[in-house]
Amino acid sequence: MESTKTAMEAFEKLEKVGEGTYGKVYRARNRATGQIVALKKTKLHEDDEGVPPTTLREISILKMLSHDPHVVKLMDVKQGVNKNGSTILYLVFEYMETDLKKFIRSYRQTGDNIPPKIVKSLMYQLCKGVAFCHAHGVLHRDLKPQNLLMDRKTLMLKIADLGLARAFTVPIKKYTHEILTLWYRAPEILLGATHYSTAVDMWSVGCIFAEVVTNFAIFAGDSELQQLLQIFRLLGTPNEEIWPGVSDLKDWHEFPQWKPKLISSSVPNLDQDGLDLLWRMLQYEPSKRISARKAMEHRYFDDIDKTNL
Repeated sequence: MESTKTAMEAFEKLEKVGEGTYGKVYRARNRATGQIVALKKTKLHEDDEGVPPTTLREISILKMLSHDPHVVKLMDVKQGVNKNGSTILYLVFEYMETDLKKFIRSYRQTGDNIPPKIVKSLMYQLCKGVAFCHAHGVLHRDLKPQNLLMDRKTLMLKIADLGLARAFTVPIKKYTHEILTLWYRAPEILLGATHYSTAVDMWSVGCIFAEVVTNFAIFAGDSELQQLLQIFRLLGTPNEEIWPGVSDLKDWHEFPQWKPKLISSSVPNLDQDGLDLLWRMLQYEPSKRISARKAMEHRYFDDIDKTNL
């Protein structure tokens, strides 16, 4: 790892493009090669001397995951110290011009739906990237459209903001639009489960799937309770018969009783194969939720060319 001074000599910051789990994100140019990159700047905890082992482990995970074409590539890591003595890391990622959230919004603004073949391609790529992460023992835990980067020309999709979430804690402002993250959160997490599995990512994939088809979030609650109620209104209020152990979860209460509706009532423009796959992703009982690997084999994807995906 090189010093921050060297990092700043090596890269020219062009613009701030956002704030991720890590901290500030810049579009930058490599002065030597002219390559445009994403530069993620993060400050480590002030009581850490140097880089903590957990952070190094997370970086090694990210580098390993970068071998998958559907995970954003970590190209370099540079370390240094800022003016007040805090340790700074600059993570250098490949730069992608847009993300799935902006892509969906562009269709919503024109009143058009994303063509079904593009929906299939994007969802297959997402399942493939998630399957790779899960095969290497990594949960993303925050899959949402703004964390899925895209190339508009090739329609290549890549999972981002992954891996370092456990190593860094960035202060979250009290008033933040990141309440949106709730929209993709699995019901077991909303109900206070402390032990959860790869199934939490597959619930998020299901929510993203519905949104790519309709241009709107399928469950858009503005609090944890409202999020649960939105889910229950469509899928029915769960009970011990549907989801054994649900009433033992920490935040379980006596909720209003709704009967399940057909998922097609919320996602009317999805074909039968797509509805079947979505239903398998949105199973209440985590062990019954389809895995990313099995989802890739679902008949919904039978008619797409997977050669370059």
